[in-house]
Amino acid sequence: MLSCHQPVSVSSPVSVPAPAATSWQPRPMRTTTPGSVGIVQRQIAHFDEPLHLRSGGRLPAYTLAYETYGTLNTDRSNTILICHALSGDAHVAGYHTGDPNEKPGWWDDAVGPGKMFDTDRFFVICANVLGGCQGSTGPSSPAPDGQPYALRFPLVTIADMVDAQARLLDRLGIRRLFAVAGGSMGGMQALQWAVAHPERVSATLFLASTARSTPQQIAFNETGRQAIYADPNWNGGNYYGGPVPAAGLSVARMVGHITYMSDTSMERKFGRHLQDHPALPYTLEGPEFAIESYLAYQGRKFVERFDANSYLYVTKAIDYFDIGADYGSLEAAVARAECPFLVVSFSSDWLYPADQARELVHALESTGQQVEYRHVDAPFGHDSFLVEVDRMTDIVGGYLDRLPAF
Repeated sequence: MLSCHQPVSVSSPVSVPAPAATSWQPRPMRTTTPGSVGIVQRQIAHFDEPLHLRSGGRLPAYTLAYETYGTLNTDRSNTILICHALSGDAHVAGYHTGDPNEKPGWWDDAVGPGKMFDTDRFFVICANVLGGCQGSTGPSSPAPDGQPYALRFPLVTIADMVDAQARLLDRLGIRRLFAVAGGSMGGMQALQWAVAHPERVSATLFLASTARSTPQQIAFNETGRQAIYADPNWNGGNYYGGPVPAAGLSVARMVGHITYMSDTSMERKFGRHLQDHPALPYTLEGPEFAIESYLAYQGRKFVERFDANSYLYVTKAIDYFDIGADYGSLEAAVARAECPFLVVSFSSDWLYPADQARELVHALESTGQQVEYRHVDAPFGHDSFLVEVDRMTDIVGGYLDRLPAF
């Protein structure tokens, strides 16, 4: 099992009305054949200056893990920041080792030469969020006393995550982004960037996300947290050096994964097929249905790469998110932005449904902001922004092609 808090050493490095769903049309062929970014290296940036958090807490020092793809141009104007979702990390594309059995980064189909985020044109960067467990400082990281923070780690928000990313870009000498992009929790970060740092963002790509977490979304996250709390190995968060709360974190992942799919996608993929049984065995021992086995597998794999306390902290950051809260209203918040927006929603996404995307679109339009809205008829639920690669390449890649050249 991977220890989530240990660094990994790797070698080398227009406004469009909402009513109807769009039908996909193929975009013009690019001049290159889409390819992999190849072997990439996770990089670590350490910051000795304190970071003051919205919760009133303070980090005296912290690290951010990040990866980059493509080449930064001379005036540093071709950067796209991709913000990851809850279960993601900085490893968007490529490989760390080149092992033939190694899986590529979580959005590998979207990042690379000739792909949606074309690394022949753009310098792409992604950082593991503050509070995470893949190299960035979080509850599993050493506190000043050398012991893991555990629940001594201060609560963080999406705004804190973005502020930390802004410091990283300062370190890299990147003052303005060609675009900031993200799906799900990544979309929250992208919106936060446009509102809190408007002078630094030239375009915002908001995919399958929301401008504020609703009670239902908070309820799903709380159910996952309660599963972790109920695991005796959680031990009030002090499980480092001992058995991890694997059962609780696995159930949390299972609950979350259900919200990422749709009834249609589960019916298509699993139906009522049995798992390793010719007929119903009528037993409580082991999975009977294929969907049960699949969820158990997802839970086990998640435990291998994610820290339970980070799950608590990051889901809380999602729950706290309400972009209008600091400015009096959603309209007042988005009026601060100084860039065009692409907003994308999906017909089968019931975690962050289209009505929430349209709420943001209407707020942007009411304040005179330039926004292009695409509602996509897709069967794969919330995960459509990851799964529908060809359609997303047409929509997102086409949008990037239409933006003013850097």
